[in-house]
Amino acid sequence: MSDHVLTLNAGSSSVKFALFAVEPDGPLLVAGGQAEGLGAEPLFHARVVGGPACDSALASNDHQGAINAIVDWVDETLPRAVIAAVGHRVVHGGVCYAAPIIVDDAALAALETLAPLAPLHQRHNLSGIRAARRAFPGEPQIACFDTAFHRGHDFLNEVYALPRAFYERGLRRFGFHGLSYEFISLRLRDVDPVVAGGRVIVAHLGNGASICAMKDGRSVASTMGFSALEGLPMGTRCGRIDPGLLLYLLEHDKMSVDGLSQLLYRESGLLGLSGLSQDMRTLEASDSAQAREAIDYFVHHICMEIAALAAVLKGLDALVFTGGIGEHSPHVRAAVIESLKWLGFALDAPANAGNAPLISSSASRAPVYVIATDEESMIARHAIDAAGLARAVAA
Repeated sequence: MSDHVLTLNAGSSSVKFALFAVEPDGPLLVAGGQAEGLGAEPLFHARVVGGPACDSALASNDHQGAINAIVDWVDETLPRAVIAAVGHRVVHGGVCYAAPIIVDDAALAALETLAPLAPLHQRHNLSGIRAARRAFPGEPQIACFDTAFHRGHDFLNEVYALPRAFYERGLRRFGFHGLSYEFISLRLRDVDPVVAGGRVIVAHLGNGASICAMKDGRSVASTMGFSALEGLPMGTRCGRIDPGLLLYLLEHDKMSVDGLSQLLYRESGLLGLSGLSQDMRTLEASDSAQAREAIDYFVHHICMEIAALAAVLKGLDALVFTGGIGEHSPHVRAAVIESLKWLGFALDAPANAGNAPLISSSASRAPVYVIATDEESMIARHAIDAAGLARAVAA
């Protein structure tokens, strides 16, 4: 029997999981899948690496039932796998948490207070932790924060131009998608070690989207701020918006706070602009003028944010695309590179069409990479370290 780490990423209607063996060279993926459709028609999908898929209906409709199904499947399919720790993605760590932690009751209570800053994610992340604590009462539960990678930002890239007392209270820019950016930072050392030590912009483009400026593998600035609303337009989130417009909706339209939250988080972005879908694949397949305009707006703001972050870095040595759209949409990548020709980028069209790892041509002033992110393996690494499992394997 060998030690394994289970990673969980609990969302509003799904729980994604992956199982990793603890090996001397790092976590080795053994199996993965998800429970989806919680609250409606729950389904379970799982697969051992190299094996057939398992698909079935779920009898239970909540996070506890989903995690129980995951545990039962692992026990039945991989009976020799001993789960020695469980790692969780937690979107917001606030000011206090700049590194992964082993979760206790006090930490859970503190993380609950951050739920208003990430209403689409935080409470569901914490529900997953509570369910996993019941399923594994004797094993450490490790929270890995999407904000932690950005906690080293300097004052200029962290503060808002409000009275300083607000900053001291913790009302500041945090940045998100940190587990993805941390993975890309490490992966880039293997892909191009010289570039990895320079000035790199990574565009994590998916249903949630942001861009991060890195220098020597560390986050310098990010498009997301106090909440996961700021920056780029996303699947259903608005992105950057004039706060005066929000005041207008509150005062003139008498919109409630709940109504405003619903608008900004769930009815805006690509869905709101297109009136069709939040899914880039659906928009790209549509001949609707509104769908094309939504994509154009998305690309336009990606280019604006990349230009701004290049100014923060005072130059740019490489651009990386990642995330569901970043990895799989040649159209979006090509449109971004076309608009950034003034920065010296040049596209290799066949490589881009094939989602190749390097999509810039030899004429490009700097390379453009497509790198698949792997937040689960990053969570597993942190869980192994926090639980002391790496030391046990080394011994």
